[in-house]
Amino acid sequence: MKAAVFTGVGRPLSIEKVPDPTPQPNEVIIRIGRCGICGTDLHMTDGHGMTYPVGTIPGHEFAGEIVALGSATKNVKIGDLVAAQPMTGCGECLACLAGEPKHCPKMLGIGSAFAEYTRAGWRECVKLPAGLSLADGALIEPLAVGLHAVVMSGLQPGARVLVIGAGPIGLATAFWARRLGAARVAVSARSVRQESRAHAMGATHFVTAAHDLPGAVAGALGSAPEVVFECVGQPGLIDLALNCVVRKGTVVVLGFCTVADHLGPSDFLFKELKLIYSNVYSTREFEIVAETLDSGAAEARSMITDTVSFKGLPALFESLRSSRTQCKVMLDPQGA
Repeated sequence: MKAAVFTGVGRPLSIEKVPDPTPQPNEVIIRIGRCGICGTDLHMTDGHGMTYPVGTIPGHEFAGEIVALGSATKNVKIGDLVAAQPMTGCGECLACLAGEPKHCPKMLGIGSAFAEYTRAGWRECVKLPAGLSLADGALIEPLAVGLHAVVMSGLQPGARVLVIGAGPIGLATAFWARRLGAARVAVSARSVRQESRAHAMGATHFVTAAHDLPGAVAGALGSAPEVVFECVGQPGLIDLALNCVVRKGTVVVLGFCTVADHLGPSDFLFKELKLIYSNVYSTREFEIVAETLDSGAAEARSMITDTVSFKGLPALFESLRSSRTQCKVMLDPQGA
């Protein structure tokens, strides 16, 4: 099959012929219809901090058609259109039984969806409702990241919220914060390029203050936010979130920062803050996203700004390192 392979820092992805995947007993093979490019893919190929091993096929936001079944699969069949979590668990431990394969002691990350085909655990597959496209299906993963963070935050109806970052994860978080009861949601970014998209996703305010974000946010929301979500993953932003949140407030970290960062413990102590780290999602949260999209929540589709084939992927992938106009770009592995 054809796949995009990471060949080293400073090199574009290489489009290569690689062996077709074969399923383990509890796995399926999915013919990829769409796969989103995530900021994590960019971070883990730039050489700063955690980096993919050479030879890795990136890609973990995907949807497609099941074309082969392992010998022990259940509840799925060839021809099903699914979105799948990019990890698989043993299916027997407490974490797996709770629908959280990410915490399985035997968890394997199998993603690798910048390709024509990939493997997935049958338990980690969510069937797409008939009304959803494969592009919708590929949005489920990033939307589930935002849902999980908002659920973990314990957000109360009527709350004031700040989302730091207007990329896909920040927008997904704003979407769920509003749907789950926040009265006011401010999204902050360095420019106004994503302002209209943030409002479409549920933000009530958009802030670009470079020097006094806490003051600008408090002014926009009427007072400091009870909950702040850090959705960028750059050094210094957790500390900034701590400065923005109200006393006894909650800061939730979704941003995937792979380098060392400095935090002042006194910031937590004096304000009696709660700091939560949010890691991906549960199987049930994947299902909730699919159900929500199927119910007519079309706002998330506004995040898709481009679709590219293998031919254009390497150059476009590199351009995303400095792009300020794109939001969610998707690979169509079957495209010409």
